[in-house]
Amino acid sequence: MNAPESSLNIHYTAGLARLHLPPEEEAVYASQLERILNYMGQLNTIDTTGIGPGTHDAEAFDFTRADESRPPQPMESALLNAPRRSGDQFMVPKVVE
Repeated sequence: MNAPESSLNIHYTAGLARLHLPPEEEAVYASQLERILNYMGQLNTIDTTGIGPGTHDAEAFDFTRADESRPPQPMESALLNAPRRSGDQFMVPKVVE
């Protein structure tokens, strides 16, 4: 990647993640992003012909717990870790553009 493209990609990617990158960190993250994309390119060259999706036993890795009905958590304890609240409701930032 050349410098302008790398800078553009890091700004775009940071924007998608809703991150603000200080100028002094842009080069670090651009380098890390470039290494990740290069690695993904290497993975794309691997021949997976004859390897079907799901070649492992999904049943052997089912770690989900049984779905059991339990009484609800008290509202006050649920709201204890809320960064912002209004009465008995969580307050969250607006993300609609």
